[in-house]
Amino acid sequence: MEALGVTFICLAVVFGLLVLVIGAFLLRRYHLNRALGTFDASIRLPPQGWRVGVCRYTDNHLEWLSLLSLSPVPKFRFVRSSLEVEGWRAPTEAERVRIQPGAIIVQLAHEGEPFDLAMRYDVYAGLSSWIEAGPVIGIGTWR
Repeated sequence: MEALGVTFICLAVVFGLLVLVIGAFLLRRYHLNRALGTFDASIRLPPQGWRVGVCRYTDNHLEWLSLLSLSPVPKFRFVRSSLEVEGWRAPTEAERVRIQPGAIIVQLAHEGEPFDLAMRYDVYAGLSSWIEAGPVIGIGTWR
């Protein structure tokens, strides 16, 4: 009876921790979706594969946060004035299984380094407008 009680307590603790971790992921996802200027976007930095996450706009940065992390710190941070839109394309068949449904592949460059973001087309229209409508810094253009 003693061994059965210890086993039950261990299983209950493991189950409780699992519920807490899942709850923390759901709470983080809820807060990320509620914030203004956030959108679902998968990222690919050559030569790595696709990663699922959420992007958010700030005044001067585009930040990407992983969905598979509890950290509030963005994994990647791109300076707005250094971002360039190279174009967009439809995903290949191999890419369709790795990104969200209905997404397009947006080809970007940050300080000359290319990377791809997968997002919906309406989000792409907002992103390109946000990049092009940056604030004026000093005399002339902001770039």
